[in-house]
Amino acid sequence: MFANKCILTGVKPTGKLHIGNYFGAIKPAIAMGHQAARFNLFIADYHAINFMKDPQQLQQDIKEIACAYLAAGLNPETDYFYRQSDIPEINEITTILYAFTPKGFMNKSHAYKAAVDKNFADGKPQDDGINMGLYTYPTLMAADILAMDTDVVPVGKDQIQHVEIARDIAGAVNAYYNKELLKLPEYVTAENVAVLPGTDGRKMSKSYNNVIPLFEDEKITKKAVYATVTDSRPMEEPKDPEEVIVYQIYKCIAPADKVAEMAAGLRQGKLGYGHCKAMLLEAVLSETRSAKEKYDYYMAHYDEVCGFLADGAAKARPIAQKTLARLKETLFG
Repeated sequence: MFANKCILTGVKPTGKLHIGNYFGAIKPAIAMGHQAARFNLFIADYHAINFMKDPQQLQQDIKEIACAYLAAGLNPETDYFYRQSDIPEINEITTILYAFTPKGFMNKSHAYKAAVDKNFADGKPQDDGINMGLYTYPTLMAADILAMDTDVVPVGKDQIQHVEIARDIAGAVNAYYNKELLKLPEYVTAENVAVLPGTDGRKMSKSYNNVIPLFEDEKITKKAVYATVTDSRPMEEPKDPEEVIVYQIYKCIAPADKVAEMAAGLRQGKLGYGHCKAMLLEAVLSETRSAKEKYDYYMAHYDEVCGFLADGAAKARPIAQKTLARLKETLFG
């Protein structure tokens, strides 16, 4: 399906990872990328500074996300793995794209609208605390995509708008000059990728404080797993597995035969919640054990990771340079 395509995805370094990130985003993105002719995966550090301006914390977040993707199977030899800030042409392309980006696109951006809605809910002025990086970030995102001659961008349903805006901007440039200066990207959503529930039943999210952390000490992981909310029904009472939060998490990460075993045990009243939590803990540890070993290695040998990122930028940058050259030659002669 993607054999002749370039797939691109970006990841914003935003703090500690959890198993929802790993099973719901990191692993599926890598699996899809490895079906493509070229897989670009970049760390969106310019996007991150809209929210995170502490350089030490930002560098730690970048380190952890880079090591996590490598641990999950990213191949630095074949994949284009780089920091956004290491491709300076993206910023020039962004400036050019501004001239073709209607202000209305920014006004309707989901992130901007969400920030405005929150201000209204908190009784604050409409644009309180909203910087221009947040307001205009869809154009920078369009530059991330268009600079690399991207064919396909895998996204969640709430991120489709990003690719649509990139297409619209590219289309405006191409139409104005009556030639294909920029490739129009498509999006693909992974319908079969589960959104992991958190330990309280809501979507697993750091903002809800309901996560099972990734690549942490076993004691920390166990504490999070055993904090999963349950009810007071006794073990022998038959239960619908889909009503049990532990099972809802378990089925997203465990092998199919083990999922069936837990489901049967709950329906037949043969498994208590303590048993289910023990099974969930074992699944989390088992499914991440190999990756954790790699993660720990890369965290301890971060100089190697920095080398991979530099090599990735060296491979990716000539593509962005060609895109910028096409634009500048057309715009400025």
